[in-house]
Amino acid sequence: MKKFALSPFRPAPITEQQAASTRRHQGIPGVEVLSSGRLFAVWYGGELNNEGPGNYVVLATSTDGGLSWKEIQVVAPDDPATERAFDPTLWLDPQGRLWWIWAQCVTTKGGDIFDGRSGVWVSVCDSPDTDSPVWDEPRRIAEGVMMNKPTVLADGGWAFPTALWALWPEKILPEYAAISRSNLSVTRDGGKTFELVVGPDVPDRCFDEHMLLEEKSGAWRVLVRTNYGIGQGFSDDGGKSWRDVGDSGLGGPNSRFAVRRLNSGKLLLVNHQVPLPLPKEKRFDWRCREKLTAWLSEDDGKSWYGRLMLDERPGVSYPDFAEGPDGFVYCIYDRERVNRGEILLSRFSEADVAAGTFVTPGSYCRGVVNAFPVKK
Repeated sequence: MKKFALSPFRPAPITEQQAASTRRHQGIPGVEVLSSGRLFAVWYGGELNNEGPGNYVVLATSTDGGLSWKEIQVVAPDDPATERAFDPTLWLDPQGRLWWIWAQCVTTKGGDIFDGRSGVWVSVCDSPDTDSPVWDEPRRIAEGVMMNKPTVLADGGWAFPTALWALWPEKILPEYAAISRSNLSVTRDGGKTFELVVGPDVPDRCFDEHMLLEEKSGAWRVLVRTNYGIGQGFSDDGGKSWRDVGDSGLGGPNSRFAVRRLNSGKLLLVNHQVPLPLPKEKRFDWRCREKLTAWLSEDDGKSWYGRLMLDERPGVSYPDFAEGPDGFVYCIYDRERVNRGEILLSRFSEADVAAGTFVTPGSYCRGVVNAFPVKK
């Protein structure tokens, strides 16, 4: 019988053996901000110089607007030789509770990072404004992986973007083949129970890493990482059926992006600037992850403006952002996961994005959350 990582890995204090000085690989971050202004960040890494056995997730916090950080807790596998924790995200729900979300799977020394099922696990903190948050018992809410924040729906439900990767169909067990999609795990009782909504079958998707936008019309728009950039699918009936599935035209280098609705009602997109494909051109290559940029939209993504450059350097990737009570957007991303292990943060306003440059006092870019020690 095939083995799966079905027992929860639990949040615990960080140890000296898990300090940044021991890591040879780290990245894939997430960020959240409390009403008090306290920031939390997550990412994952390990002692290997790539993704693989023993990967664990790190939680850090900041109380000075992201200028300084303290690593406080980890979620680590029970058996580092055969299991890993990975692809974390953070979310502050409408009740003020902080959700710590991660994936678990069984892996191998040969570098196999997907067991054909994985699993999305959540742990919730009711009172997170502390250096020592207390988490409830972790729960497994879905098959697969969840990379991005939930969406609060107009009817009060919460839609968690959970995906069972289709990248390696030969690894998917037959009983899960029908749900190997960019799915949504929807709760209508504040996270007590979840219902799986099978998502669109977007062609050439790659690790999914999808996000849900609920348009002002009530339609659902799922945006998905693909080999050619960003794909999409629309639903007018709460995910019962999907239409207009295909290329979104938003481009990208086959990498994670971030898009959410701000408190103002505008959409904010953080993605890479890369040349769009030529007509009928098929792209299946790994293009340079550079020119991480923010745009705004006032018409549900039909048009975009602003183009605020956050980091033009190569090797930057995997943005996530959260909007704070001070009106700033906090955008986290990584740079050179093996050589530098940089977890970086930009702080900016809507006005900065609209102007295409940092005009707001207190805005900054390239702030360091964490990085490997400088090698002599």
